[in-house]
Amino acid sequence: MKIEEIKELIQALEQSSLTSLEINQGDTSVKLEKNYVTAPVLQAAPAVEAAHPAPQTVQTVSPAKEESAPAQPKGTAVSCPLVGVFYAAPAPNDAPFVTVGDTVKKGDVLCIVEAMKLMNEITAEQDGVITEICVENGQVVEYGQPLFYLA
Repeated sequence: MKIEEIKELIQALEQSSLTSLEINQGDTSVKLEKNYVTAPVLQAAPAVEAAHPAPQTVQTVSPAKEESAPAQPKGTAVSCPLVGVFYAAPAPNDAPFVTVGDTVKKGDVLCIVEAMKLMNEITAEQDGVITEICVENGQVVEYGQPLFYLA
């Protein structure tokens, strides 16, 4: 088998959904495999489940419990505008900017999000009362993640 033929086989394997290819021609044998880090894990999981099926459990919710705990609106979410670390106070030993029940006005500082060594103040976009603080001090937050709820 010529090197050009082997290169063509490599290209064909890369462009296909196959994970391996083995060809024997006379005294020449060529075996090609795609090396995916996650492929063995994904393929092994269904085999394990098929060999040992998990017991199925049925959960029922009584209508009385559903009606007794209606979902209460939390208010308007204050979402994180960037990825970083959430800080509730200006310094480790200082009091937090806001706590649940505090009344805030548009422009009041609610917290700090540190991103790339820059401290970014997150301010209230409207007047309201803090009904929930969704993250803890020092927690990594993501873009769009709710930080607070205002009512």
